[in-house]
Amino acid sequence: MAADDPFLWLEDVEGEKALDWARAQNERALARLEAHPDFAAIHARNLEILTSDERIAMPALRGGQVYNFWRDAEHVRGLWRRTSLENYRADPPEWQVLLDLDRLAEAEDRNWVWAGSSCRYPDYDRCLVGLSVGGADAAVRREFDLDRGEFVADGFYLPESKSSIGWRDRDSVFLGPVFDDTQVTDSGYPRLVQIWERGTPKEDARTIFTGERADVGSFGGRYWDGDRHYDIVIRVPDTFSRIYHLLVEGETRQLNIPRDANIAAIQDGQLLLELKSDWQLGERTFPQGALVAGPVEGFLAERPEVSLMFAPDARSSITAVSKTENVVLVSVLENVVGKLLRFVHDDAGWHREEIEVPALGTVSLVATDDRSDVFFYTYAGFLTPTSLYQADAATGASAPLRNEPAWFDPAGMSVRQHEAISADGERIPYFVVTPPGFEADGKNPTMIFAYGGFEVPYLPGYSPVTGSAWLERGGVYVLANIRGGGEFGPRWHQAALKENRQRAFDDLIAVAEDLIERKITSPEHLGIRGGSNGGLLVGAVMVQRPELFNAVVSQVPLLDMRRYHRLLAGASWMAEYGDPDDPEQWAYISRYSPYQNVSADADYPVAFFATSTRDDRVHPAHARKMVAKMLDQGHEVLYYENIEGGHGGAANLEQSAYLNALIFAYLFERLAPAEAAD
Repeated sequence: MAADDPFLWLEDVEGEKALDWARAQNERALARLEAHPDFAAIHARNLEILTSDERIAMPALRGGQVYNFWRDAEHVRGLWRRTSLENYRADPPEWQVLLDLDRLAEAEDRNWVWAGSSCRYPDYDRCLVGLSVGGADAAVRREFDLDRGEFVADGFYLPESKSSIGWRDRDSVFLGPVFDDTQVTDSGYPRLVQIWERGTPKEDARTIFTGERADVGSFGGRYWDGDRHYDIVIRVPDTFSRIYHLLVEGETRQLNIPRDANIAAIQDGQLLLELKSDWQLGERTFPQGALVAGPVEGFLAERPEVSLMFAPDARSSITAVSKTENVVLVSVLENVVGKLLRFVHDDAGWHREEIEVPALGTVSLVATDDRSDVFFYTYAGFLTPTSLYQADAATGASAPLRNEPAWFDPAGMSVRQHEAISADGERIPYFVVTPPGFEADGKNPTMIFAYGGFEVPYLPGYSPVTGSAWLERGGVYVLANIRGGGEFGPRWHQAALKENRQRAFDDLIAVAEDLIERKITSPEHLGIRGGSNGGLLVGAVMVQRPELFNAVVSQVPLLDMRRYHRLLAGASWMAEYGDPDDPEQWAYISRYSPYQNVSADADYPVAFFATSTRDDRVHPAHARKMVAKMLDQGHEVLYYENIEGGHGGAANLEQSAYLNALIFAYLFERLAPAEAAD
């Protein structure tokens, strides 16, 4: 209980006593890590990589134009800019700068961090721009005139909050206010969906839907299908449930959609659904993980008219669904290798073809155009720099357009995929990337990265920072595709929910033991790294099996699972972890919660916890209290708190370069002490 927690005072995010404690911990950790022989070189190289002009300017397509947000050494906060599709193909493109965040921050004396934009379809002449203070989820929203290149005087404006706002038409928006207690759910998100007319106070906005206090939130949006639109209200009872309502003649009517299904798109009058569990309609059962479709209005009926578009098997899953003007694109994983499918609809139904993409890598949809069938995707691998492809969804043709530089030399490096057997017999795939001269002698400094939550897949990708800071310096990198993630679809995720959370921890332990058995490494040279839910993962595994590891990096973590649901957005994750206030659910949560299980009698590796004061999603007190308790118990532990940064832990590229230099200096100190300097 809270009364029994001697470190509760560290939950006062910006309290003077708590910040003084954090600064003292920073001073101790930074003095140690910055003194590491490799720190300065890694930091300098990180900065060079992250701020280089040779990076790909990733496109966003809107109305046939290409938009991009760009940060570099000169523009630390960033530039929001655009160009024509034709001009984007040039090298380099000629950009029209829409907003310079560095100049804006200086002019307004605010620590602005870009928080995205939402532009008005179909004209794309006005946008709602998000500006966060220090990288927090809460943001200011301001209307921006794209033609004039300036904010709109007396336009739509919301002060800093977690309110939602989205275009409805030229002179009205959907508003989800979060300004007083009656408007907010227990998770801190909007409970109301309102229509706010231009030129009126936001307090006069008309409420069209009210969710429950215990919900995650409720949100309104306009879905466009060519020239036709559908206004939909989404009530989110928990993280993995959605109740959709169609706005018909001013009234909300609930759609007959499974609560755990997601609307993926609306195309040619067809509503596309991703299923998270089997759905029985009459005598037909549509399988878990499938993509199905039917006429939009048909979902108002008791038994919608639905057809199957695609059904993955046990080792495949859908990772993304998007659409161009005439085509639906579906990104699929098959045993953690990417492929792309295209679907077109006519009177005979849906027709599918596979788009030819490079083999044996990660393929990711980047942007699709609503005015044509142009789209962009990327291809990458652990040792293959990211390539950007421009493609035609109508024909399936594609060609490379940009290539990321090779930031490290892959000569002599190799990638293998292995499987570990978890405690319950499940096969857990993992990738191993080895450096030049690798020998399976048990002496290799090895870092396992894992996440295992919220159906988020972690896939092979090109990381210039990891390659140059770790692989080139002799480190082994491991990516573990443990349960709880989305690598094999909903089944893989649901296998580690709530009372089955221990499976994710067992999976990571199994991978660690398999690496040791293969003599890729040994406990003396083995470390684990994870962030957010992954921070909980590595914290729990450290407490359960400390003898397996010599380094633990836990970034912006959840750790106090007794109180996580009372801290910031924590209540929205109870569908993932369970409700600690329910004695039956606390019984299983209490068995793994790191903060409650860390012991003075155990011998833990020297762990490194990193968080951010401005993280308003996962409370920094999780890491603060864990470190304070471990220090009080007599353990050696390192802690770094970025006073800015948000949930990503870094508010800009310079902070990201610095944080990663600290992490790799720590890993080399712990896992390769005899090889300190290159």
